[in-house]
Amino acid sequence: MNVRRSAAVLAAVAVLGSAAAPAAFADDAKPSPSTALPSGLYGKTDPKFDGVFRQSYALLAQDAEGVEPAAKAVDWLTGQQCASGGFAAYRADASAPCNSKTTVDSNSTAAAVQALAALGNEKKTVGKSVEWLKSVQNKDGGWGYNPGLPTDANSTGIVVGALVAAGENPADVKSKDGKSAFDALPKLVMDCDKDGGAFGLADPKSGKLSPNADATAAGVLGSLGRGLASVSPKKGEATSPKCAKPDTATQAASNGAGYLLDTLGKSDDHLMSAMPGAKDQPDFGNTADAVLALAAAGQQDQAKKSAEWLAKNSADWAKQSGPAAYAQLVFAANAAGMDARDFGGADLVKQLNATGPAPQSASKSPSASASDEKKDDGGGVSIWWIIGVGMVAGIGIGFLYSGNRKKQQP
Repeated sequence: MNVRRSAAVLAAVAVLGSAAAPAAFADDAKPSPSTALPSGLYGKTDPKFDGVFRQSYALLAQDAEGVEPAAKAVDWLTGQQCASGGFAAYRADASAPCNSKTTVDSNSTAAAVQALAALGNEKKTVGKSVEWLKSVQNKDGGWGYNPGLPTDANSTGIVVGALVAAGENPADVKSKDGKSAFDALPKLVMDCDKDGGAFGLADPKSGKLSPNADATAAGVLGSLGRGLASVSPKKGEATSPKCAKPDTATQAASNGAGYLLDTLGKSDDHLMSAMPGAKDQPDFGNTADAVLALAAAGQQDQAKKSAEWLAKNSADWAKQSGPAAYAQLVFAANAAGMDARDFGGADLVKQLNATGPAPQSASKSPSASASDEKKDDGGGVSIWWIIGVGMVAGIGIGFLYSGNRKKQQP
């Protein structure tokens, strides 16, 4: 989910101050000349805000396509884990122990769990991360971006995916108050008549929820207990979702799916950016998220229409944004029943492989090896893509501005 992109950015705004923000948040932000990127890391742009996230997405998408990642790519990701089991967005010196200043977060941790669980050889690492996620579960059963922040749909959705990937039943993972994610997510669904049954995004200052397509996509996926790479096309005729009081997670997912169907139907099968200053700009990442959510909800016709729109229009975005974007498109292609190796004429797997170390094998297509490919300049998620998700922590972001956020766990 677009997540995952990232409350850490808004935290940096508070820390760096507005004067420093433009340089720090440039779309093509490059690491400083004195900072060499790890050879096992996917992407070339500064990994400060999305290193673990983009690496996890890359490895998960490769696994979904039968590609065996480079050992050093997996080692880099496992090496980012703190002793507590949590992951931060990026640790430049992974040999140094995590401490109270290490801002571990639920999104980076959950993304890493989904990737490492899929690879199958990192049970100890996965187990520690799952226990950390359980330890920072909110009383209402959900998760915020950082420990201590209020529950949001994006964070809760990606954690649900991680629990499922690790073999856990999310309904059985309960807070001290006996609440699970399936109790928390329906509380984030908005009014049917006024807001179309969307999952809400909280305003950083007031805490007031407003309808949000990406929060809705994450909420639908989480409410249905699905992960990023676990959605496959559903056969059969889809029924039209009926919006009703979200007494259950299933109904919450139905309401959210209806909202996405309505929103996509009004905008030529794709979502538009809700970022400040982004006028009439398509949101490729959120559209890919919506494809996953709708496919999981059995709305295959619209999922495929939106995936086909992405196949025709997303090439430039993916090239600029890098490995996480290619991975999102792989997930969307698979969910829509399309070929990720011929997605609008593009081989997404080959392009993804070319953003990092050459994989050990690429069983579905020998030509997908990155060994003879020029490395893509895209490093990760577009920084606006990252900032957009930073807002998903909702009223919790206010904690970052006020300085009242709870002390981070190492």
